[in-house]
Amino acid sequence: MFRIPDDIAQTALERSEGFQVEGFVRGEGPESPTLLLVGEAPGEHEAVHGVPFIGRAGDELMKSLASVGLSREDVYMTSSFRSRPYKWGTKKERDGSLTKRKYNRPPTQKEQLAHAPVLDYEVANLKPKLIVTLGNIGLQRLLGKHAKITTLHGQLLTQPVQYLKSLNDTHYSWTDHSYTILPTFHPASIFYRPSLRTDLEEDWLRIGEYIQGLNYNALE
Repeated sequence: MFRIPDDIAQTALERSEGFQVEGFVRGEGPESPTLLLVGEAPGEHEAVHGVPFIGRAGDELMKSLASVGLSREDVYMTSSFRSRPYKWGTKKERDGSLTKRKYNRPPTQKEQLAHAPVLDYEVANLKPKLIVTLGNIGLQRLLGKHAKITTLHGQLLTQPVQYLKSLNDTHYSWTDHSYTILPTFHPASIFYRPSLRTDLEEDWLRIGEYIQGLNYNALE
């Protein structure tokens, strides 16, 4: 199993002090995974248990992996931000009373910069057959703000990715090395837009075809 060095994890935690976030979830998976999955940020369940992609979104992701003959053990799961970003809101209880509670929110650009050394280390040191970004946040963290999941999903891209050259930098640089990336929607997206399920399934079909092609070429 691949594990980020403790000093990099500690640096990320120190750089995100003062942000409205909680917990810290390390990436999980083998050193040479079939896929490197890059999501958005941990949710409530992930922050509590320290395990990426569990709960409803995790269940959907497991279905997608199974559709191409993979399991959790075959892939490395990570995200653009490693703590749970939250905002306070109110929830109406059955008796009509209002209670204050935390709700998930997307990580900000500053938060992603704070944890950039973690994902940069994983991308540079893991040896995946393919990087799969899940949703806009993971996609834009690697390919820049111009990248949109609605136009790029399902496409096979080979290009450099963004990384933080120095801890003092406030903007990303581009790697010298090119990576093969296939963007798709976040597994939770179908909860809010069920119509995306067809696109999601077609994207995973392309992921499966790419993996099969690699395996076939390796046998020749």
